[in-house]
Amino acid sequence: MRKNIAVSAFLFLLTISFLQAKSQDIPIKPIIVETAKTIKKEADTSKWNWKRGGLLNFSLAQGSLSNWAAGGDNFSLAVSSYFNYFIFYQKERISWDNNLDVNLGYVQTTSLGSRKNDDRYDITSKYEYKMDTTGKWYLSSLADFRSQFFDGFTYSNNVGTFSSTFLSPAYALLSLGFDYKPDHKLSVFISPLTARLVIVANKELSNKGAYGVDTGKSVKSELGSFVTINYKNDFDKSVTYKGRLDLFSNYIDHPQNINVFMTNQIAFKINRYFSATYSLDFIYDDNVRLFGPSGHSAALQTKSLIGIGYLKKLDTKKILLHPQL
Repeated sequence: MRKNIAVSAFLFLLTISFLQAKSQDIPIKPIIVETAKTIKKEADTSKWNWKRGGLLNFSLAQGSLSNWAAGGDNFSLAVSSYFNYFIFYQKERISWDNNLDVNLGYVQTTSLGSRKNDDRYDITSKYEYKMDTTGKWYLSSLADFRSQFFDGFTYSNNVGTFSSTFLSPAYALLSLGFDYKPDHKLSVFISPLTARLVIVANKELSNKGAYGVDTGKSVKSELGSFVTINYKNDFDKSVTYKGRLDLFSNYIDHPQNINVFMTNQIAFKINRYFSATYSLDFIYDDNVRLFGPSGHSAALQTKSLIGIGYLKKLDTKKILLHPQL
């Protein structure tokens, strides 16, 4: 388990370091562009209460084979989508950050039929009070809710076994702690006191005792420590990265078995309308025992998706404190 955590953290930091190095290779812009950036930066310092914006991505990948000696599916089609929206509030030392992530994916092949390959929604709300004049340390409370929309199946020999559905599982988390933000790109939230609920609303899964919930029960309560690292940056006009690493240790039950949740989203802009995107996710939860030869073991879950499609940044809008009439 410690090895899985170390690998996840290493990949997270390696990705950030690589993209930062890339950004340093950008040639010096003409004076007129730098002047425009300076003017824009000065305009951004205007006082405002609310800021909102987001990102929409839709990708498509298709393949077909005919008389192909190497073998493979005659036809495959994969569709993936990602939606992000945020609402941010600040006033003096108070800030309130709200974020929504939605991932949906679907794949169709001639041999495997149709099935989803991505399904998740994640809502996070963080309320903070600035503790020092440097603005790097905040006293914070964080709430997070994560689940999925549709039925999920695990497959063995192309036979599907029902394994998840709406609110089964769902994870609700409430934390009190400290947030370190050296700049607007990086946030490191550390909580020694976190309450976590594992929800299995579906009766069939509940009766199996799925996801660590006691057999026949719908909710499992946990108390532990929680760390979440978030990094987001536009390295230039063509490369955007967003990453998140969550670690949770349950004080009550096997605290050494740390839960890992990690997401990475990278977008490379091709032109005004199209971009190449890549996502890489890792999940480890010792209570998710659906894998191995017998189908009753925990394992590191990985998901990797790549595609070319439509990428649209939703315009960031700000509401001024004292707008001019």
